[in-house]
Amino acid sequence: MTALKWLDAAAQDRRNAGLERVVIARTAEDTVLDLASNDYLGLARHPAVIDGACAAVRRWGGGSTGSRLVTGTTTAHERLEENLAEFVGAASGLVFSSGYTANLGVVTALAGRGSLVISDAASHASLIDACRLSRARVAVARHCDPQHVDQLLQERPEQRALVVTDSVFSADGDLAPLAELYSVCRRRNAVLVVDEAHGLGVRGAGGRGAVHEAGLAGAPDLVITATLSKALGSQGGVVLGPTVVRAQLLHAARTFVFDTGLAPASVGAAAAALKVLRAEPERVDAIGMRATQLAAAAGVSPTLSAVVPVILGDAARAVRAAGDCLDLGVRVGCFRPPSVPADASRLRLTARADLTDADIDRAASVLATVLNATVLNAAVLR
Repeated sequence: MTALKWLDAAAQDRRNAGLERVVIARTAEDTVLDLASNDYLGLARHPAVIDGACAAVRRWGGGSTGSRLVTGTTTAHERLEENLAEFVGAASGLVFSSGYTANLGVVTALAGRGSLVISDAASHASLIDACRLSRARVAVARHCDPQHVDQLLQERPEQRALVVTDSVFSADGDLAPLAELYSVCRRRNAVLVVDEAHGLGVRGAGGRGAVHEAGLAGAPDLVITATLSKALGSQGGVVLGPTVVRAQLLHAARTFVFDTGLAPASVGAAAAALKVLRAEPERVDAIGMRATQLAAAAGVSPTLSAVVPVILGDAARAVRAAGDCLDLGVRVGCFRPPSVPADASRLRLTARADLTDADIDRAASVLATVLNATVLNAAVLR
């Protein structure tokens, strides 16, 4: 008997529940139609983005060499922060090594013992972890329910309060009621933190995000987080908001202070992607068109984002369906607990601006085959 013997039983339990996860490596020559990635604008392999990454490596080297407060900040980092802030209408920005660390950093830096953090019930794991690490009292609000948030804020004994939410929820593709949430926060003297991971580049004029779309760009007591790894096709995260927030993060965000700075290649790629987005805002409209077509192909209602969920219920059923799609040449996402509630496992399709009509036709054929077989199999099992 070894101290880690319990892991064998845990692994078997996962397999029995259809929750086993495996790493599947792609090859550079992969010809599978990708409907699983978050490369919403189709920029990860855009020539200008690749050139931006290569130019940054040639100028700055392969790594940032240290934490942001020591040697890990270059002038390229600062230009990217300024350009991202200007793009979304914020006063300042601060780049982190990932969107996950950006969320951990901002929530723990703005909350703490003696404060309250209210999190939407469907918040991303990074926000959930940030709440846990903040040492604040945490309350979970019903999904997209400003009235419940208002009630929780009104009843609080704490002076300081933070409300955190995704702008676009990654599993369902639905949008948070940002205008209503912000109104509640202003009335109750709370700060609103909005994770635009799936909103930047997808929603708002020219892809400026759901916060901008809601008319809240540059609003007081509002902070945006975002990733550079989705619509911008690179890597990293950013916090955007008032200059006083940036100053606080420099001192209190442990994931900024003690983490190595974002690699130059990622900075260069993100900067180039932002330039492409500015020059080609029609890519944002293309995402919406392709998402609507994918929803029709899957026989589900369209969302207002790039995410198209196809709920199948049972985890094992979703895994089989995703595997069948891949066997037929289409890669789709497969979300199971704990990413989604029990009995809500699903295929998660993501639209990209660079999908073609032929891609949509191919996806429709494969989805029809797999989903029809899935329905028939479920009927037999019943």
